[in-house]
Amino acid sequence: MRSHLGCEFIFFKYVLNLNNKFSNFKLVGLHMDEHLNERLLALINTLNTPLWDFLVIFLLAVGGFYTLITGGVQIRMLFHSLKVMKRSRKEGDDDHGITPFQAFVTGLASRVGVGNVAGVAIAIAIGGPGAVFWMWFTALLGMSSAFVESSLAQLFKIRDKENKQFRGGPAYYITQGLKQKWLGVVFATSLIFTYGFVFNAVQANAIVGATSHAWGWDKANPIINLGGLNLEVSWVGLALVALTAMIIFGGIKRIAKVAESFVPLMAILYLAVALYIAFANYSILPDIFHLIFSKAFEFDAAAGGFFGAMVSMAMMQGIKRGLFSNEAGMGSAPNAAAASDVKHPVNQGLVQMLGVFVDTFVVCTCTAIIILVSGLYHNAGFEGVTLTQMALESQIGVWGGDFLAIILFMFAFSSIIGNYAYAEGNIQFINNNKQVMFIFRVFVLVMVYFGAITSVPLIWNMADLFMGSMAVINLFAIVLLTPFFMMLLKDYKAQLKNGISEPVFKMDNYPKFKDKVNSDIW
Repeated sequence: MRSHLGCEFIFFKYVLNLNNKFSNFKLVGLHMDEHLNERLLALINTLNTPLWDFLVIFLLAVGGFYTLITGGVQIRMLFHSLKVMKRSRKEGDDDHGITPFQAFVTGLASRVGVGNVAGVAIAIAIGGPGAVFWMWFTALLGMSSAFVESSLAQLFKIRDKENKQFRGGPAYYITQGLKQKWLGVVFATSLIFTYGFVFNAVQANAIVGATSHAWGWDKANPIINLGGLNLEVSWVGLALVALTAMIIFGGIKRIAKVAESFVPLMAILYLAVALYIAFANYSILPDIFHLIFSKAFEFDAAAGGFFGAMVSMAMMQGIKRGLFSNEAGMGSAPNAAAASDVKHPVNQGLVQMLGVFVDTFVVCTCTAIIILVSGLYHNAGFEGVTLTQMALESQIGVWGGDFLAIILFMFAFSSIIGNYAYAEGNIQFINNNKQVMFIFRVFVLVMVYFGAITSVPLIWNMADLFMGSMAVINLFAIVLLTPFFMMLLKDYKAQLKNGISEPVFKMDNYPKFKDKVNSDIW
């Protein structure tokens, strides 16, 4: 293996060689008025700093706690989770529930998206190669948190009185398990704003950025002056609004079917290109992994206050972008997990745990390799998806930017579908009213367009704020509900030990918990 210094020299050489090729590259200009953008960004950052100083430590602590009390379930039962997912494609006994596999791909549709392409690029550009290690570390611990939250979502799910479909998620297990309806409403509201509005804006922002870099579609946008504010009309943004509107009026069953067809195709295409690049650069892969691990522990105090000395820029960016990408412990995937028809709640916990593994260890790692072998992450700044496009172009030619723009559209649009599905379930939790649902859908479309016209730093920092608030509530909730989870896990493992290949959960066997679980399903 070459020395660390030698590795850096190789990457520096790449940068010099590619400098001329990309010398004419310019960041896509701001679509929203610059002064307004700066004021909003300053406000968001003021709120983000104390939140993430705390959350970084809390997120890792909860993941570590569940890793310990489950005996490393994410490692011990990883192969078992593959078997569970394999047999989860078949239809369940309930006609109104979606299959566990459909719940898996709906969850994966939300996970696998812009975070895997733009998020990884931002993490590396700001936090350096070491951020990739912290993404892995967050995912490894987060797999246990994802296992817990999705199992709890299944246990506390309910049946919708009108359409007979299953509904559940953190809002439901907070209300039932903790008997705190007000906190359930707070979480539901947080999720609606995070997924229904802000995260969908992030997806739209990435699509606009990718199409602008690949094909220059932003050049056809007219500028409108409104009371001193210069706003750019985005044609791509308007097209996304129209496409989103066509999907979100279709319901969760239709959303699940669309996600089931989208996700495997887009993942296979992207992974195929990433593997080609990895094999083409196999000689420097050891250097890349050495760089990732060595840079992970250069602590330069990214956070302030009490945690400042403990958190590096690589760690902060890796955890932020890792959480955005894999969503482990955030409380989002449980909403899809609850909609499936399974024989035991732990089944869906295992399947969703696998989703975190695929998202981070497979898809995010592929993006990291593409960026790091190019060497273009040096002085990249806050470019997001454009950095990944440039890296692809350096490896496979100019068509790489076009290819990623198409793939990213598939990634991002499937995420919009998954995000909407999560938010819809929580709107129903608060007020299952047709008028309220219509107003919510209109606001979803408004935020899709907002994402199309705003800047990259603003929209990503907004995402950090809202997902951080959501994660804090959910993590506290699942820790307090640990006795319920341990009851489920012990029941599942006991049945496996007794030779039952497909365990079946019966609430009647646990009278101590039966009175606390308001369910006619189990």
